[in-house]
Amino acid sequence: MANDILELFNRVVNNFIERTEGPMSLRFVLQPTMSLIFAIKAAIKDSKNNTEPFLARYFSSPKDQRHSIAKEGWKDFGKIFIIGTILDIIYQLVVIFGLKSQDKFYPLESLIVAFILAIVPYLLFRGPLNRVIRLFIKPRAKVE
Repeated sequence: MANDILELFNRVVNNFIERTEGPMSLRFVLQPTMSLIFAIKAAIKDSKNNTEPFLARYFSSPKDQRHSIAKEGWKDFGKIFIIGTILDIIYQLVVIFGLKSQDKFYPLESLIVAFILAIVPYLLFRGPLNRVIRLFIKPRAKVE
């Protein structure tokens, strides 16, 4: 069992590194860039609304509110994640059938690659950007 998990991890890492070259490698720049753009937009909105940074708000909220916070994030990075998954599936099919350099299709790898390229940059940058933007943008006054 441990060998299987280690083998899976090694295959995922090796295949991920191989995907950075060859067909469709531009997506390794475009997807994180798009994710960063959505993170900037969300951080500006958070700053204007005087909202706590995304991950801090998610983990400090009661469990019943976390779903709506996650849904808010999904609206930002969901499209990028879905496009990334589709692009990786196309990449695998090109490599399997076109280049014949791979013999199997790994759908879980497509999800992992899309997660790394779309969701991770969003989560890493939205909170720090929120804090930096707060230095320049004053929050809206709360209406009571």
